[in-house]
Amino acid sequence: MAKKKRPAPKTDHSKLDFPKGASLKEGAPGRPEAGRAHDGPEGADLYRLKHQAVEDLVTANKENSPPVSKQELRKYHAGPKKRVPDAVKAILLKVWFAGVICYFFIWGLSTLSINQWDLLLVLSVALGAVTFLITKNIYRFIAKKEGDFDRWMMFPGESILWLPADLVYAVILVLCTVMTYNGVNRLIAGPSGDTAVGVEPILFGIFVTLWDLIFLGAKYLMKKIVEDAKNSVSRK
Repeated sequence: MAKKKRPAPKTDHSKLDFPKGASLKEGAPGRPEAGRAHDGPEGADLYRLKHQAVEDLVTANKENSPPVSKQELRKYHAGPKKRVPDAVKAILLKVWFAGVICYFFIWGLSTLSINQWDLLLVLSVALGAVTFLITKNIYRFIAKKEGDFDRWMMFPGESILWLPADLVYAVILVLCTVMTYNGVNRLIAGPSGDTAVGVEPILFGIFVTLWDLIFLGAKYLMKKIVEDAKNSVSRK
């Protein structure tokens, strides 16, 4: 024999203790719903304010954002407060790559019977190629903004057409470095002609970088002189 189902107990909503300000939602008996926060003019204004804030955050860019100082941004940065200056990074990279090239080509090829000028030519080509393919790309990668490290490159262009210019510039740097070694040895050893200071990666990298910085300084000095001359002419 099938059991009879007991009728569900009826709820007397008149005896329910609803919270103050609550009301029954139409079509859903027994479910109290408090007044929504955006009902009324004040709630509508609050909704528009939040919606506008989200829109401003999503569409924010450099053009429509207010300028913020670097000191203010550092307060909210999760990384270390002290950073290595760009100048130190640029100089260390120059010294390191020049030293590596000296290690592999001067020390590595020293056991072979190769002409000295041929060795310098190979060294120059290697230095120019590494500068164009590796050093300049690292500068662009670590730059916070595009063009921050352009002042540390003699030819900042990315096109392959700038490779010959980097190769010629590397030949000039290597020749100046060789003359520097010869001058230092003459000052130390005198007219005897002995080699007091030999070629080794660290000092070679330092000499190459010093000449590079000298030429970069001359480049920007000439650029400033030309700009000042143009400005003086335009004022007249």
